[in-house]
Amino acid sequence: MKTLIELYDNSPVKNVIGTEMFRPEETVLLCPPELASVKALKSSLEKYFEYRGCRVKLTLVQVSLLDASRVERTLREIVDSREDCAIDISGGTDASLFAAGAVSADRDVAVYTYSFKKNTFFEIKNAAFAKDCPCSVTLDVRSCFLMAGGSLLEGRSAGVRLTERLDQIDALFEIYKKFRRGWRSQILYMQQISSSEHGCLEAAGKRTIMADHSMVSVDEQLLRALHGSGLIRDLKLSQEAVSFRFADESVRFWLRDIGAVLELKVYRDCLEAGCFDDVEMSAVVNWEGGQSQRNAVTNEIDVMAIRGIRPLFISCKTCEIKTEALNELAVLRDRFGGKESRAMIVTSANATKSRSLMRLRAKELYIEVVEWEDLAQGRLPDILGGKIIAETGGRK
Repeated sequence: MKTLIELYDNSPVKNVIGTEMFRPEETVLLCPPELASVKALKSSLEKYFEYRGCRVKLTLVQVSLLDASRVERTLREIVDSREDCAIDISGGTDASLFAAGAVSADRDVAVYTYSFKKNTFFEIKNAAFAKDCPCSVTLDVRSCFLMAGGSLLEGRSAGVRLTERLDQIDALFEIYKKFRRGWRSQILYMQQISSSEHGCLEAAGKRTIMADHSMVSVDEQLLRALHGSGLIRDLKLSQEAVSFRFADESVRFWLRDIGAVLELKVYRDCLEAGCFDDVEMSAVVNWEGGQSQRNAVTNEIDVMAIRGIRPLFISCKTCEIKTEALNELAVLRDRFGGKESRAMIVTSANATKSRSLMRLRAKELYIEVVEWEDLAQGRLPDILGGKIIAETGGRK
């Protein structure tokens, strides 16, 4: 097979997986004219294939995939002008699949498909190369954004080797469990008595200060717990004042950001689950594919994990889950993962009577909800591992 013909699909991975797997000389992608920018799509796909080390000539042909007659004519022109063609019918519309069948019938062209459920390619006609062929493609977070026209930007944990800080993460979460109810006010307190400037690790202030329009008093027991774990050093407490040093700039950020501890815990649990090929915390995506957040549409995914070609988008909330958060997560999942990807929202907030409505909305959007008890009892790795393995049958 020298030429691979793809039918554009809203699930980004369907547009690239055949090329990744079978490495044709040319890939011809039939895409709908209503796309915002075909030129931008081609550019993003070329960046994707370059990043993946896949040398291929990429040709985009605009045609309405809802018009079977036009798709059929276009397919015939492509097949007649190129050698050794194959059509991938994993994506596309019903009309385009009908057209592909018609062309295959009288041109005797190869046709194959891909099953997400079995993670396997299957021969439909004259495609022995794809017969019962397991998919060996493994993606990372950057690849998922590139294939969908986006780009991965540096997040808040950029440059920090979190895998080397698992003991610190565990210690921080154990402290969080004990002091969770007053965590927000204590983080606000630390924000007021410390600086985010590079190299500035000192924190000092009065025991009671104004923070977020109210008076907040330091929790001495929390500081002693942080000092005992080595997260802060040189702790000094007097009747009127407090002073200490953060262990380093990463710890300073963790203790100045209200949600950082929850994101770190979920990241840690994804690693512990042992079923993912890539895990990224604070994954910032530029929707237009640029390398800057300035004048661009960007979003941050708290934790993103990938097994094989299927991404999991996770949002972490220390407050009650709002409908807006569910909607935003669903949009990100659908845009950069497609319908085969998964989404999960994790909350450490106390349960409320209104949560049943939230669960219903989450179910409608196919978003799994993990609440505090499962997280605190260490059940998230088993939840992740069990569901991922069940969905993939132990395969990637």
